[in-house]
Amino acid sequence: MSLRAGDWQERIDDVDAALIDGFQSGFPVRERPFDAVGEQLGIPGDEALERVESLRDDGIFRRFGAVLNPPVIGSSTLAAVSVPEDRFDEVAAVINDYRQVNHNYARDHEWNMWFVVTAGSREKRDEILADIETQTGCSVLVLPMLTDYYIDLEFPVVNADRFARESVDGTDASATRISEDAAADFSDLDRRLLLAIQEGFPLSATPYRDIATTVGADVDDVLAAIERLRDDGCVKRIGCVVNHITTGFDNNCMVVWDVPDDRLDELGERVGELPYVTLCYHRPRRPEQDWPYNLFTMIHGREADAVDEKIDELSTAYLPVDHDRLYSTATLKQTGARYDDIVGE
Repeated sequence: MSLRAGDWQERIDDVDAALIDGFQSGFPVRERPFDAVGEQLGIPGDEALERVESLRDDGIFRRFGAVLNPPVIGSSTLAAVSVPEDRFDEVAAVINDYRQVNHNYARDHEWNMWFVVTAGSREKRDEILADIETQTGCSVLVLPMLTDYYIDLEFPVVNADRFARESVDGTDASATRISEDAAADFSDLDRRLLLAIQEGFPLSATPYRDIATTVGADVDDVLAAIERLRDDGCVKRIGCVVNHITTGFDNNCMVVWDVPDDRLDELGERVGELPYVTLCYHRPRRPEQDWPYNLFTMIHGREADAVDEKIDELSTAYLPVDHDRLYSTATLKQTGARYDDIVGE
């Protein structure tokens, strides 16, 4: 039975806590990774594996494996539609039916449905967006990421923090340009690997050997390929992916800002360095669709009031410009990005 958000910390011990906060990234790329994790925790490797399995079954971990980077592997974009209330469920069902749609959220705004499309090419991505317009009759606001200042949903959760990273001093942020076209040059093994790991690694004592068997390759070649994909930015991190809803971080707000274009990098990097800003990136304005905003930030928290306080701080101390707050009101779909058409090309 999954743990309720209010009692999960009472049901874990210090070793579980070290797993949850210490291994969201940095999981060893070696044939028996749980042995190495167990050594760090002072427990046998098979116990480390059993604890990860238990934490996943309890809903604290969503999955174990690689967090992939959609804008590097393929062509990805955030998009939104403005849906009449009486058609909301109907339109959500149409959009969610596309396997290339991996996230979809209801937000408290005129543009009230926000989703992410990831495909193997820009052409395929745009074909899906055009088809969504045709199928729903709703104009789609297309907002691809142009610059990444800071994106990382890895943060400690075994604590009493009111908002993400309340107990963290700071982060590093630098402007990274993002292409709308698939940027990676994959080998045949890389493509087979991405298909095999897109939904997570097997939870076994030898996950990389299991993956090697699936893709028909030598385990040493798989280990080398995964390290290369990580070094190239296709894999953002390897570890246990925390379920932030279960751990109480169920209040979040996407804030959009009208920042002077000539100050985007300056302000984007400055804001991205703030520990409580979990996401910070540049997306295009769409004035023809009455969308004047070009900088996006996200704040996650356990308490709605704490999230609001941090947004107020942003708007007064760092970004004294026009902005809009888009609170998430429902999760309509949340899966990892699917890369089948990337691998199949």
